[in-house]
Amino acid sequence: MKNKQEKILAPTVITAHANADFDALGAMVAASKLYPDAVLIFPGSQESSLRNFFIESTTYLFNFKAFKDIEPESVKLLVVVDTRQRSRIPHVRPVLDNEGLRIHLYDHHPDSDEDLPAEKSVVRDWGSTTTIITHEIRERGLTLNAEEATLLGIGIYEDTGSFGFNTTTPQDFEAAGWLKGQGMDIEVITDLLSHELSAEQVTYLGELFKNAKTYDIHGVDVVITEMSTDKFVPDFALLVHKLMDMEKIKVVFALGRMADRIHLVARSRNPDVNVGRICASLGGGGHDAAASATVKDRTLAEVRDDLFALFYSQINPQIVVDSLMSRPPVVIEGDRTMADAVELMTRYGLKDVPVVEKDSMRCIGIIGHKIADKAISHHLDDVGLSEYMTRTFETVEAKTDLYRVMEIILSNRQRMLPVVENGELVGVITRTDLMNMLIEEPARIPDSLMPDHRRERNIASQVRNRLPQRMLDLLKEAGELGSEMGWEVYAVGGFVRDILLGRPNFDLDLVVEGDGITFAKRFAAKLGGRVKAHSKFKTAVVILDDGQRVDVATARLEYYEYPAALPTVELSSIKMDLYRRDFTVNALALRINPGRYGQLVDFFGAERDIRNRTIRVLHSLSFVEDPTRILRAIRFERRFDFQIGGQTMRLIKNALSLKLFSKLSGTRVMHELQLIMNEEDPLACLLRMQELGIMEAIHPLLSLDKERIQILTELVKVHNWYKLLYLDPAVVPWKLYILGMTAGIKRDEIDKVTNRLHFTQREEREFFQLRDMIGEALMKLMGWKEGRSRLSRLYKILHPIPVEGILFLMARSRKEYIRRNISQYLARLQYIEIEVNGKDLKNIGIEPGPIYTIILDRLMTAKIDGRAETRHEQLNLAKKLNKELSASRKDEGGD
Repeated sequence: MKNKQEKILAPTVITAHANADFDALGAMVAASKLYPDAVLIFPGSQESSLRNFFIESTTYLFNFKAFKDIEPESVKLLVVVDTRQRSRIPHVRPVLDNEGLRIHLYDHHPDSDEDLPAEKSVVRDWGSTTTIITHEIRERGLTLNAEEATLLGIGIYEDTGSFGFNTTTPQDFEAAGWLKGQGMDIEVITDLLSHELSAEQVTYLGELFKNAKTYDIHGVDVVITEMSTDKFVPDFALLVHKLMDMEKIKVVFALGRMADRIHLVARSRNPDVNVGRICASLGGGGHDAAASATVKDRTLAEVRDDLFALFYSQINPQIVVDSLMSRPPVVIEGDRTMADAVELMTRYGLKDVPVVEKDSMRCIGIIGHKIADKAISHHLDDVGLSEYMTRTFETVEAKTDLYRVMEIILSNRQRMLPVVENGELVGVITRTDLMNMLIEEPARIPDSLMPDHRRERNIASQVRNRLPQRMLDLLKEAGELGSEMGWEVYAVGGFVRDILLGRPNFDLDLVVEGDGITFAKRFAAKLGGRVKAHSKFKTAVVILDDGQRVDVATARLEYYEYPAALPTVELSSIKMDLYRRDFTVNALALRINPGRYGQLVDFFGAERDIRNRTIRVLHSLSFVEDPTRILRAIRFERRFDFQIGGQTMRLIKNALSLKLFSKLSGTRVMHELQLIMNEEDPLACLLRMQELGIMEAIHPLLSLDKERIQILTELVKVHNWYKLLYLDPAVVPWKLYILGMTAGIKRDEIDKVTNRLHFTQREEREFFQLRDMIGEALMKLMGWKEGRSRLSRLYKILHPIPVEGILFLMARSRKEYIRRNISQYLARLQYIEIEVNGKDLKNIGIEPGPIYTIILDRLMTAKIDGRAETRHEQLNLAKKLNKELSASRKDEGGD
């Protein structure tokens, strides 16, 4: 394995999408003519012909490298061909985080929501990406050799179906003609793209023939076929081409179950069927005439059902927004209050209402009845709508098709969809409008958009790969017990979140759709543990013999209103439980009952937020109800390197402007601060709090100035150093960092901070004592000189001080030799023990009394300074000290 120093510096890199085809490969080689110093990173391919061709030929002809061989941070320019989507280039994902990275894109696929931002983007609706770059090569007057021309030709021939696809353009013919003039070998291309089928492939092709069925979708004949095998079938797309050619099929969707995945290959020679868009809805991609997708954790039947729903919504769709929307819409102007909104929605029986600009119909937000009601319950009647309305929302135009409406309302959970024309609100579609239509035609609903299916991706494989066997056994036992008792049991919260993030977290929280305490008692009896129950809250803690704790809660069982047409009523109780949590990323549940084990329940878009690295509250009044969630938001943001979402950040600032922190008890604030200080990087959290004005909101004296920030920075360094030594005693982080946060506050004002944070009498007394000890030690250390002062003096200065105070002294010391010697004290001196005790002193004839303390103390001093390191030397010194002290006492008596 190469070490970091041996990696290749690659200022410019060219790559393409994962599972590359010949167009991607040809486009990469073509791009290398435009960027001659670039390193080419091949993303891998599942097509055996492409893999073999690449391995046998291309590696030796062009500058291809493996990503592991380059230094990612050296990449300044990334050239991506045949895609623009971030998710399709996972093999170079680390490069995307490079500061100042420039991106150039060459593509022939349609726009998507996840297209990379680029300095240069060359996108043409031509038959292949290789054609686009060939055009650029010609414009620059560059030439190709025969091998290069042939490779580029393969890309064009493949993606245009040898010029037989409807997506073929005049530019593709023109590019092929120019390549022929550069030496392109058509026989090589024909041999490569027209190879004979193996016996195994003929068998699979026969299965596709046998299972092919034709359906009339809005007047268009669409063929669906499928096959199933326990292993990957190379060149599956080739089999689909053969099927199309032999049966003269215009539109085909071929599903292949291969091991644990469904591979979809779609081809269209009908301009009314855009297979790229349909495959994109299933997580794949492509263009109008050729596309593909790979679906995990689904059955053939489920994917087939999704396809039918997509067909009805996208092939000659007959229903558009205009036929569904309500008009004119009931609206409220943005300068009105929460009380006004409640009055309006109650009058018209609305759950949501669009908010528009004053004297305009431009929609600026949506306010919900539930949020407005809650605001009034918190005495926010007169607060303006702009404070708590939803500002981030989707809109559609009147001619938008049905699928987009379903995607927003069902999948993205936006209950009201504003309809706009030329920026003005002209109508709305509500969830009820959509449900009423879908109940009449349920086949139109894509299974992937059904709330119960969309939010129940199975992650059993991730659970198995990321948890130790002990945790897997606990989940299995709990799930089986739940089924035995007739109750659904879920693992919930941060435990599930961290499985998705790949982070260790063994704090298991269970929620039972039943009696949580009864379940906990049965669970403890089954595993030989004990239970602590809290009847008032219907929760319990199961404590096992090995110290593992399992928290068990009872799910709220309130009825949750939901259209009967959608099968999610069974989830209502767990949904209510999750809705009470702080952030979407923590509002996840994992089914653990047998038969449904590993299904992820995600009502609030947690997976999406984890993927987008976003911290988002569940509703607009979250911080009004509990301002400590602001501190938790910052803690999670810094821990996971996420970003607080825009709407959530606005709500934080609103809560601060309402001075809600002043209403919080010191105990609750202190608890959250202690959790922050237990984080790996507490300083990042504290700096974020200072940036947002939270430190001052807790107490003005806690505002962090430049000097305190410097002290806290050093405290983090010494604390991390100490943790790496695994020494005793362990540091109590909050004691250490509160010292830094209160540095410089005068003695007669410090009690204002301790009172605000509700220190107990003991905590306050110990904190003041610690500050006094530190002050005295600082004065003494000022006179300590390296080489002239003995280590025993340093020992006597530091030994009475708790470890938090010693680390604080180390952080505050500006003299390197003092820091070095404090580290020596912590690592070695504090553990030194003498080999002589009181019994030994008595055995050598020293009379018991206060003299023992004096002698033992001096023996310790001598050992630290290297003057009495062995037991023998210490006993001799003890005798000598006894004589000297006895003589001294006699002299004092004589006086």
